[in-house]
Amino acid sequence: MTLPTSASPDANPTDAGLAAAAAARRAAPDAPFLVAAAGGTPSRRPVWMMRQAGRSLPEYRELRAGVEMLDSCFRPDLLSEITLQPVRRHDADAAILFSDIVVPLKAAGVAVDIVPGRGPVLEHPVRTPADIAALPTVEPGQLESVVEGIGGVLDELRDDQVLIGFAGAPFTLASYLIEGGPSKNHGITKSLMYSEPQTWHALMERLTPTVITFLRTQLEAGIDALQLFDSWAGFLSLKDYREFVAPYSQRIFDAVRPYGVPMIHFGVNTAELLGEMAAVGPDIIGVDWKTPLDVAAARVTADLRDRGLRVPRAIQGNLDPAVLLAGPEVIAGHVRRICAEGDAAIAAGNATGHIFNLGHGVLPETDPDAITRAFAEVHAL
Repeated sequence: MTLPTSASPDANPTDAGLAAAAAARRAAPDAPFLVAAAGGTPSRRPVWMMRQAGRSLPEYRELRAGVEMLDSCFRPDLLSEITLQPVRRHDADAAILFSDIVVPLKAAGVAVDIVPGRGPVLEHPVRTPADIAALPTVEPGQLESVVEGIGGVLDELRDDQVLIGFAGAPFTLASYLIEGGPSKNHGITKSLMYSEPQTWHALMERLTPTVITFLRTQLEAGIDALQLFDSWAGFLSLKDYREFVAPYSQRIFDAVRPYGVPMIHFGVNTAELLGEMAAVGPDIIGVDWKTPLDVAAARVTADLRDRGLRVPRAIQGNLDPAVLLAGPEVIAGHVRRICAEGDAAIAAGNATGHIFNLGHGVLPETDPDAITRAFAEVHAL
């Protein structure tokens, strides 16, 4: 695999970069995920699950034994094997790249580690203009192991399966940097945002190029789709999202749109933000489990049409991860309900495709066989 050839994140991708991305992609045009994302009729309803690669799988735990989380994200052999494990086991229509939202920060030289039971923890929080000025931005050459790992995944996927790359959105990355780690209420983050808006915007300006570079690197290595996670955006009001977050997420989608792959946007507890999150430019809007898919799609469509904006072509979601703990009959019933809600959204003209997923991520205590059964239920409908 070759490293990206594109220009700086603030410039349009080069012709060479676009050509490299197109040459590296190998999924067939009729892969169910790609057909659903484009608003066609897939051969079967596509399904994948956030966090499908990870702690619920015994083969993952065995492979990761004695290896730190971030170390495994930078080892091409582990990265590719872990990405492929759930695809083999569950017959998923998409693999999600095994990584973490702080990987580009770590690659750039930020002192961050993932502490078991807690999550990403920063050695030095970033809270002042001087901290922001000293924050490094990632370069493609620092992501060689990710590129190599993607190559290993692409070598083994069937042509009807796609590889989804991802990145954390600037707001979520900023919260980890400011708080110094996970937070229950993001109080320090929001306090800085409100009291020092210039400092806030300087941090978002610093982070946005790193997110773009991380995604472009994955795109030019051959991913077939991408997802931008804004995990903590649901802690914001609609006004604050518009002012402090939306412009940067929109810049990211604009920067990667020329590659021509389906782009997904997802956050948790974002029912009131769905229209705004769709407005920043994704092709597919992910919905958490708290809002029925048909209701979410109608809300997004009405919001965007009122503003003269493009409506997303597909919706993604939205099984409650806890349902997978509840037994086969319960799982089957919820799968049928969610597929019916997705179909209702399509019938009403509020969506043109449905990609089945969870409304967040697989819980670590989930029985892998329950996931396999859920995938089979989706494919049978």
